[in-house]
Amino acid sequence: MPRADLRRVATISVLTSPFAQPGAGDAGGLNVYMVEVGRRLAAAGVEVEIFTRAVSADLPAVAELAPGVLVRQVAAGPLRELDKNDLPGTLDAFTEGMLARDGGFDVVHAHHWLAGRVGALVGRRWGVPLVQSMHSLARTKNATLARGDAREPESRLVGEDEVVAAADRLVANTAQEAEQLVSLYGADPAKVRTIHPGVDLSVFRPGPRHVARHRLGLPQDAVVLLFAGRVQPLKAPDVLLMAAAKLAEDRELAGRLVVAVVGGPSGSGRADPRRVADLAAALGIAHLVRLEPPCAQPVLADWYRAANVLVVPSRAETFGLVAVEAQACGTPVVAAAVGGLRTAVRDGVSGVLVDGHDPAAYARVLGDLVRRPRWSRRLGRGAIEHASRFGWERTVERLLRVYAGAADEVAKRVRV
Repeated sequence: MPRADLRRVATISVLTSPFAQPGAGDAGGLNVYMVEVGRRLAAAGVEVEIFTRAVSADLPAVAELAPGVLVRQVAAGPLRELDKNDLPGTLDAFTEGMLARDGGFDVVHAHHWLAGRVGALVGRRWGVPLVQSMHSLARTKNATLARGDAREPESRLVGEDEVVAAADRLVANTAQEAEQLVSLYGADPAKVRTIHPGVDLSVFRPGPRHVARHRLGLPQDAVVLLFAGRVQPLKAPDVLLMAAAKLAEDRELAGRLVVAVVGGPSGSGRADPRRVADLAAALGIAHLVRLEPPCAQPVLADWYRAANVLVVPSRAETFGLVAVEAQACGTPVVAAAVGGLRTAVRDGVSGVLVDGHDPAAYARVLGDLVRRPRWSRRLGRGAIEHASRFGWERTVERLLRVYAGAADEVAKRVRV
C-alpha cells in the first residue's frame, strides 16, 4: 500500500486517555504523543480514531479531539479510573468493544503493552498491521527500582513478550530502547524502527525570562530549579530536593533559591501524596519549595522559561519529553545519564548528564551552573539548537513510512 493510499489509522490506549492532563496519574508523554501525532496525521490527510477506556458517564462516547481526529470511549470495566494493575481485567471487554466496529482502518497503532494486547487481536481480525509503541519496559523498570517502588508483575512481563512477538512493527523512542527490545524481549530486529518523539516548537520556544517569572509570581532575582512531571519514586524528585538542601547551605544562594515541582502524584507516589512536602520539611527547605499541579502546555512553557535549569533525575526514562520541551525554551537540563535521556540531552552542549543519583553530584553541577552564568547561557543556546531537531512533523513523516511499510507487508501476506 503506497503512502498516498493510507487513509485511516486506529490508535489504542487502554492505560490513559488523550484528554487526560499530562503530569499526574498515568498521564505523561504517552498522552502528548497520541494527541500531537493524531493532529499531524489528520493534517496530512489521514483520519485518526483513538480508542480509549471510558472512565466517566459524563464523557461523550465519541468526541472530536481535532479536525480529523475522533476519540471513542470504549465501555470496559467500571466507569472510573483504575489502578494500572487492575486494567488487564478490562482487556476482553475493550477488545469486544473495538470489534463491534466494522473496521475500515489501514493500520492499528497501540500505545503501551495493555493496548498491544488488544491491538494484536483487533489487527488480526481486521487484517491490518499492528504497529506497537511500548513507552516503558517492565524489565528495564524492574532493574532500576527506586525505594518505595514495587516490581512490575510477572503478568506484565509475559504480556509484553506476547505483544512484542505479535507486532508487525515496533516503534522505539531511542536506539537504546530498540536494543532493549531485541536483547531483553527477543524482538526481530527487522521489525524495530527508532523514531524519536517530538516537541511542539510553536508552544515550547524561547521567551523573556522576566515575563515568565512575572506571570508565575516568581522573584526576578530567584535561582529557580525546576522539576516537571509525574511525582513518583521512579522520577526521583527526592534527589533534587536533597541537592537543593545542600545548595541552601550557601547563605547567599539560600536567599534566592526556589525549587519548583510542577506535577501530581503518580504510580506508588499516589499512596503518599505528601511525600515531597514532608521531605522538604524534613530537610529544612519547605520555605524554598513551591508545589504546583500539572498545567496546560502554555503555562508549562512559562515554567521552563522562568527556570534557570530543569532537573530530570529519573531512575529510568524511555525518552524524557520534558527535557526536550525545556531545551526548546532555551533552558539547560541537568539529567540522569539513563535511558532515553542520553538522547534527549546532549551532554555538555544542551545540558549535563550526571552518572548515578547522588544528590551531592547534582548539587555540584547545579551550583556550577548558577555560579557560571556564561556557561549556563552557552548551554541554553545549545539547548535551543538541539531541541530544534525534535519537531513532531519529522516524527509523523517517519511514522507514515512505517505504517505504509507494515501495511504493504500484511497485504502481501494476505495475497499469498
